[in-house]
Amino acid sequence: MPNDEEEQDRLAFMHHLFKLMLGGELFRAPIGQGQQPERILDVGTGTGVWALEMAEDFPNSEIVGTDLSPIQPNWAPPNCTFMIDDAESDWAFSKDEAFDYIHARVMGGGIGDWQRFLEQTYEHVKPGGWVEMQEYEAWIHSDDGTHEQATVIMEWQQKIDEASRKFGKKMNVAAQLKGWMEQVGFINVQDDTYKAPVGSWPKSPRLKEIGRVSKVTVWEAIEPYTLALFTRVLGYSAEEARDYVEKVREELLRSSYHLYVLFHFVYGQKPLEG
Repeated sequence: MPNDEEEQDRLAFMHHLFKLMLGGELFRAPIGQGQQPERILDVGTGTGVWALEMAEDFPNSEIVGTDLSPIQPNWAPPNCTFMIDDAESDWAFSKDEAFDYIHARVMGGGIGDWQRFLEQTYEHVKPGGWVEMQEYEAWIHSDDGTHEQATVIMEWQQKIDEASRKFGKKMNVAAQLKGWMEQVGFINVQDDTYKAPVGSWPKSPRLKEIGRVSKVTVWEAIEPYTLALFTRVLGYSAEEARDYVEKVREELLRSSYHLYVLFHFVYGQKPLEG
């Protein structure tokens, strides 16, 4: 994915959407209840907005955000720092720099070996600490069958899924995270799942707002994901990929489809030693 201004705007929308899903909260894991966490890690921090807001909410905690690209703001609160680190390589922290809470969001499509990645989160969280993965399914649903009428969107998501698998970094991983976390040793693993409407079709004012933001987020994601995967993996020319983008976006604008995406907030605890 690019790191240009458009992509950073999309990430800002995405952050807003995740907060709307949680009623303004930043996480679901039971941290901050009683003793405050000393150290918090945000893997794949992107623009750094989640880490910055956590630094405000936990002023006595040390917040560290890591990413491959230094696109975070130059200014940050004294308890928040950013560093370049590759989530798929050996992490740049020693074992005595363990964290009370590790957070990662929308890593689907960016991780090739999820077992190794989750093993690293397990190694770098303190006994009794929590790890949380926030992911959305790269798949469209409906409860009334209208998703089946969105034939271009359905074909598009299948092609995206196929291409990401061939590329070696599967995008649609959200529903598997709970099982994967349990396999590497986490306990008390929860998968809190929420529906995010795509569009303002719901009657509920809250869901309408979520749907509007969700639709913009999906709209903005179609082009970069399609251009990247269709041209690099599926053999499309740039012009063919752009034509496909327009067809998908055209169908997305139709209000007769009651589409939604499932968001998973998966969190688990490292057992206490002994």
